[in-house]
Amino acid sequence: MSRKVAFLDLRISEPSKRKEFLNAIDVVFQHGIFVIGPEVQQFEEKIADSVGRRYAIGVNSGTDALFLALKSVGVGKGDEIITTSLSWIATANAIALTGATPVFADIRNDLNIDPESVNRLITSNTKVIMPVHYTGKVCQMDSMMCIADDHGLIMIEDAAQAFNATYKGRKAGSFGSIGCFSMNPMKVFGALGEAGAIVTDRNDLYEKLIALRYNGTINKEVCIEPSLNGRLDTLQAAILLKKFDDVETVIQKRRNNANYYNERLRGIVEIPVETEDEKDVYYTYTIKTDDRDNLKSYLEEKEIETKIQHPYLMPEQPAYSTGVKGQYENAKKIVKKILCLPIHEKLNEEELDYVVENIKSFFK
Repeated sequence: MSRKVAFLDLRISEPSKRKEFLNAIDVVFQHGIFVIGPEVQQFEEKIADSVGRRYAIGVNSGTDALFLALKSVGVGKGDEIITTSLSWIATANAIALTGATPVFADIRNDLNIDPESVNRLITSNTKVIMPVHYTGKVCQMDSMMCIADDHGLIMIEDAAQAFNATYKGRKAGSFGSIGCFSMNPMKVFGALGEAGAIVTDRNDLYEKLIALRYNGTINKEVCIEPSLNGRLDTLQAAILLKKFDDVETVIQKRRNNANYYNERLRGIVEIPVETEDEKDVYYTYTIKTDDRDNLKSYLEEKEIETKIQHPYLMPEQPAYSTGVKGQYENAKKIVKKILCLPIHEKLNEEELDYVVENIKSFFK
C-alpha cells in the first residue's frame, strides 16, 4: 500500500547511485573474493578512523557484533550484564546467548539508560555494562564510564543506532573497551543487507575478535574457541564504502527534519531534547504523548506511517519475563507514550508539513 508519507524509503531510485553501487558490485565479481575481500579491510580502516579507534572488525550484523564483543571479554554463565530495558530485543539476546544474565536498568526521559539505576543494580556478579545509544542519541557516557571505572567493570557500547552521533565531542563507540554498530538498511549508515562492525583500541581484543568472527579459528584452520560465522561479506563492504561519504549528508538532512518538527510541534507533544553537548543522528524521531495509540490510528487514517519502537520493554518479552532482574519503573511509564514519526532523509517539506498539520489537527 502506498502512503502519502512513508516511515522509511529504502529505494535506490537515483540513477547515478544505482550505477555507482552496481559498479562496486561488479568489481567484487571480477576479483571473486566474496569472503573477507579487500573491500572489507578498506571498510574497517574507514570505520576505525571515523570513530577514532585503532581497530575495526567487520561482522555480518549488529547482533553478531554484540555477541562476539561479549565473548571476546570472556562473558559466560554466572556473569551479569547490565543494559537498558528499552531496546530492540537483539541487545538482550546477545547477552543471553553467551550464557550470561541480562539485568535491565531504567531509562531517563531522553529514553537512554539511567546511570543512577545502573549504579543500584551492580552486584558481585556484574561483569559488563552495556548501554544502548537509543534513537541515535549517545548516553551520558561520562557518568557511565565513572561507574564502570569505580567498580572495575567492562564497558561495551551498543551503538547500533548511533553511527557518527557525538557526546561532548566524542563519537559513539569511542568510550568503552568495545563499541558495536549495526549497518543494516534501516540505519543512517546502512548496507543493502545485514552488516555490522566492532571497534576497539586493544590489540588483544582485536586479535580475538578476528578469530571469533571466523568460527573461532586462527588462519581459518585452528579453532581456539567455539564461535560462529560472523564475517562481513565483501559485497556489503563494497556498498558501505560507496555510501560512507554520504553519511554526514544523510545525518544533516535528518537533523534538519528534526528541527522542522521541533519548531512546529513544541508544546503539542513532548519532543526530543538535544543539549549543546550532544549531536544526535535521529535514527528515529520519537515523540511522547499520553494519547499515543489514538494519535497513531489517526495518522494511519491520513496515510502517515508511524512506528512504536519498541512497544514492549525487553524484560517484558516472553523470553525474559520469568525471573527477570532489574528495575525499570520509569521505562514502564514511558513505553506507553512513545511514537516515532517519519524522519528519513528523503522527506520533503510538503511531507513534513503534512505530518505536522495532521498532528495539530488531532489535538484540536
